[in-house]
Amino acid sequence: MKFLCLGYFDNAKMDALPQAEINALMARCGAVVEELYAGERVLMDAGIATDMVSVRRTRGRIQTTDGPFTEAKELVGGVFLIEAQDMAEATRIASMHPAVAMPEAENLGWRLEIRPVHSFYVPE
Repeated sequence: MKFLCLGYFDNAKMDALPQAEINALMARCGAVVEELYAGERVLMDAGIATDMVSVRRTRGRIQTTDGPFTEAKELVGGVFLIEAQDMAEATRIASMHPAVAMPEAENLGWRLEIRPVHSFYVPE
């Protein structure tokens, strides 16, 4: 079974860090994530930018809004897809991700959300 994991971070806490500290932190994340990849259960992993556009249908028309939204405390910073037997195994695998495995994660407001995937399409 496939599980989509969404990695969240506290934007204000990350913005408060000096760039040199962010660079060092990301380098440490790289070593941790390599261990996660070594288990060969990660099907896809992507770090994503914070700029975004929200698209929705309102009163029969497509509406777009640029983001991120200033009132949002948490932002999605990454997504990854894993293969696991069940939610318990998915949780065990996802717990190896830097968003929860690294001690700094707690103070920086990092967290993961794990969702079962009901449908999955890959074009040939």
